[in-house]
Amino acid sequence: MQGFLHCALTSLLLVVVWTHSQGGDHKAHQQHLHHEMDKPHPVHGKGEEACHKLAPPNADFAFALYKKMATKSESRNVFFSPLGISTALSLLGVGSKGDTHQQLYHALGYSQFTTAQVNEAYEHLQHMLGHSHGELKLDKGSAIVLQDGFKPLQKFLDDGKHYYQAQGFTVDFKKPEVAVQAINKFIAEKTDNKIPDLLSSVESDTLMVLLNYIHFRGKWEKPFDAKNTGKADFKVDENTTVSVDMMKRMGRYSYYYDRENHTSVLMLPYKGNASMMILLPCEGKMKDLEAILSKEYIRHWHDSLFKTVVDLEMPKFSVSGSYSLKEFLKEMGVVAAFSDTADLSGISEDVGLKVSKVSHKAVLSVDEKGTEAAAATVVEMIPMSLPDTVSLNRPFLLLILEESTKSILFMGKIINPTAQ
Repeated sequence: MQGFLHCALTSLLLVVVWTHSQGGDHKAHQQHLHHEMDKPHPVHGKGEEACHKLAPPNADFAFALYKKMATKSESRNVFFSPLGISTALSLLGVGSKGDTHQQLYHALGYSQFTTAQVNEAYEHLQHMLGHSHGELKLDKGSAIVLQDGFKPLQKFLDDGKHYYQAQGFTVDFKKPEVAVQAINKFIAEKTDNKIPDLLSSVESDTLMVLLNYIHFRGKWEKPFDAKNTGKADFKVDENTTVSVDMMKRMGRYSYYYDRENHTSVLMLPYKGNASMMILLPCEGKMKDLEAILSKEYIRHWHDSLFKTVVDLEMPKFSVSGSYSLKEFLKEMGVVAAFSDTADLSGISEDVGLKVSKVSHKAVLSVDEKGTEAAAATVVEMIPMSLPDTVSLNRPFLLLILEESTKSILFMGKIINPTAQ
């Protein structure tokens, strides 16, 4: 059977009125933004290079945010999409000015870039992610959800559409239950119903919601055989062991053991331009590994990999992460956007706005099965020597990397594979 990995992600920002100066003269916003996914974006200059300029700061942001999440969730699984969050915040950056903009860009690592450079980089990133995957399925995009009657600046809408593939639609936030239902329906459809209930409530004075979503499905390049899956123990911590369905496969993989940091590094490739990087620390070394996580170490590990025969054991699991990012972002210096001094005049010059909430949810399922039979059987010639054994029978980290854009699509820590 094919091996499939299913991931879905949505990032959510709610931007609400903080003054009462909106008046009643705004006409209903009728323009809906559409992006035709089968048509390529225009290429301006060195698009691929512009896209790659975002990779280092995006990686720094990913690891900084992960460390804050892990600190608050020491005994729980962690899973999120750094790229999804960065994209949503960058879309917000299109409409921010002054200190609000500077703080946002500083947290994202974009201080050395202009808004135009960031926008163009995201345009090319969206283009490359959408047109270079072969057998990978990667649905992603953004949406600007508007209060019926509120009309942002046309430039904000146009830039959101052009650079971030932002669709637009209106709801009546004055009827919160109806608005929540409409937004959840939109996200559910975009994520194959992996995330059917992102929002539970919304404030009645909300004027705008910015959404970003990623839905990823990839076939293992080297599938697992379901006949080899069996029950095994997974050691959550010193006092807790759970029973899991452990997949097993022996084959050639890119592998490296970092003796200095007591960590096994393994790459599990998908058919296409993505791979899952597994970081498996020795028992008791997880915090040490988390302390050194950085783009420099990821590059070092990636450059140190070599092909070898690996006897791999990996649990089947499903994990989700739901986060309110407001406090994390404030700790990272994004303060003004949430305050009454927020300058979002690039969205509206007539109405004072501030960010009310930044919510994020991601879902991951890993198994050896696919939605259809494998098109071909993978046969590997294995030398008669002792293989390296990698058994994911204790907590480990994972990163899902997209190679053409050098992006971290998803990142997480699996502490307990049986916890949802």
